[in-house]
Amino acid sequence: MKKNILRRVLQSIPLLWFISVVSFALIKLAPGDPVNSFVTPNMSAEDVERIRHSLGLDQPVIMQYFIWLKNVLQGNFGYSLTNHRPVLELILERLPATIGLMGSALFLSLIIAIPLSIIAASRKNKLLDRGIGMISYIGISIPSFWFGIMLIYIFAVKLHWLPSMGMRTIGVDSFWDIVKHGILPCAVLTFINVSMYSRYIRSQAISQLEEDYVQIQYAYGATKRSVLWRHVLKNVLLPIITILGMSFADLIAGAFITETVFSWPGMGSLGISSVFGLDYPVIMGITMFSSFMLVIGNLVADILYSVVDPRIKTMR
Repeated sequence: MKKNILRRVLQSIPLLWFISVVSFALIKLAPGDPVNSFVTPNMSAEDVERIRHSLGLDQPVIMQYFIWLKNVLQGNFGYSLTNHRPVLELILERLPATIGLMGSALFLSLIIAIPLSIIAASRKNKLLDRGIGMISYIGISIPSFWFGIMLIYIFAVKLHWLPSMGMRTIGVDSFWDIVKHGILPCAVLTFINVSMYSRYIRSQAISQLEEDYVQIQYAYGATKRSVLWRHVLKNVLLPIITILGMSFADLIAGAFITETVFSWPGMGSLGISSVFGLDYPVIMGITMFSSFMLVIGNLVADILYSVVDPRIKTMR
């Protein structure tokens, strides 16, 4: 096991390096010049070039990349061009808000999606299954920003039940206030996640119900409830582990659109503002943190595979 983990970690190093190269190249190919945000009408051409030199943007692109890579290997992700603060400090400051929102949405999504999927699979092509399937297709199809705006209009503007944006009310410092602000964005993410997860888990559950061991359990007198929740559910855990592994990156990157719609002060809104502000160091920082967490998530998922299913002895 230790050798396999070490092998996967070593394999992830060239992958992360490749991601950094592609991301850095795409950022440099994007239109726009971050120096323009520092330029005022009274500045001369010499002043503009001085700013460009101070930001290190007058160097060749390859040189800029290797300077960035050297600093990252030393734990320095650079300084934000728009916030004028260390990138790592900005990321760590926004991280708790994103983890709280994305973690809550992921937990609620699994709690809702797993029983719904098992029930839908056990009633394949019946009214309940069709109803759950229709709701899932709606959740997959509608844009998250539109759904978020609709929730704001109904519950914040019309009913005045919940706040429409932000994470805290000015002058209020309580946990319940944070919960109230997080209900709407969490509802958006949960509904979309449940719609995606339920289709995936349902298909896996249906395939398990067609296996021979299910018929053998029925032959031994097992009830349908026992077969579903003691045997089928256990064999559906593998795709659930895959979902959890793939969700590690979201816990860092956040939901860009949803956090922006609700002005949630997380990594997603930071990423959107960085893209519009051409804040290259922050964009690279968020990209590399997300990529690293995705690699870690896949590694953890592979380890859990062997725990859940002892037949899996080696990691892929």
